[in-house]
Amino acid sequence: MSEALEFDLGYDPAPGVVETVAPGVRRILAPNPSPFTFRGTNTYLVGSGDVAVIDPGPDNADHLAAIEHALQGERLAAILITHTHRDHSPLAAALKARHGAPTHGFGPHRPARPPHPGEDLQLDASNDLEFIPDVAVADGETITVGDHRLTGLHTPGHTGNHMAFALEGTGLLFSGDHVMGWSTSIVAPPDGDMADYMASLDRLIKRDDTLYLAGHGGPIREPQRFTRLLALHRRQRETAILKRLQAGDRAIPDIVDRIYKGLNPGLKGAAGLSVLAHLEDLIGRGLVKSEGAPGIRGSFRPR
Repeated sequence: MSEALEFDLGYDPAPGVVETVAPGVRRILAPNPSPFTFRGTNTYLVGSGDVAVIDPGPDNADHLAAIEHALQGERLAAILITHTHRDHSPLAAALKARHGAPTHGFGPHRPARPPHPGEDLQLDASNDLEFIPDVAVADGETITVGDHRLTGLHTPGHTGNHMAFALEGTGLLFSGDHVMGWSTSIVAPPDGDMADYMASLDRLIKRDDTLYLAGHGGPIREPQRFTRLLALHRRQRETAILKRLQAGDRAIPDIVDRIYKGLNPGLKGAAGLSVLAHLEDLIGRGLVKSEGAPGIRGSFRPR
């Protein structure tokens, strides 16, 4: 009997409260719960004395005050951004203005592919297009803050500029939105790319990390096992999409209705984009074809 992918929905800390979640690592939950952010965005503070802040979060005055309170008596030395969605990076500007700390990230926001007509509105709505890191962190490059070293791992898929950060010598990985314990990550074209996402999952599976601290939700304490099951879940979803195409479904809304039983109606749009990401990957692998450019309103059939 195969293992089942199980999500942890019991994570429910109070927003604004500083909690130690690993040696040398504190977490503050931002007050931005939603169907897409779960309880809210996790902001992490690494070190003491000299401190790195990872994903300062949305532009929210209460969350900024909570971070400032936690930093009292310490020096903010670096601001690290896993990716440039509006629930992760906007507050970096205020922290930088107050403390002068440089921002670090893979780069400014970029879609995985050029947007089709109308998709540029989606980019404007969900992405922080103003963030440009002071320091562009290359894959494998290390940032030193006090006694801590954080190595960037480029993990595209959720966004083209997504980066995880490994806390060297600890087995701890800040996985951003690439791997989360409460839900699958949204891979939504043109922002995201399923082929990139699967390749990034495979990269993490080959590592020997012992703990993931994610952008949303609680700690993941068996990260390789969980990530393997997450990859399997995606492959099963891909198989289900192919079966619907073989059964005669051609439009994404019809596929969503068939394979996402009991889905919250508010998440149907996200599910449709996830199906589109799988279809684009399948087209790239020669297993599916589309009539015209593939898009959310497109028509698809098996090859």
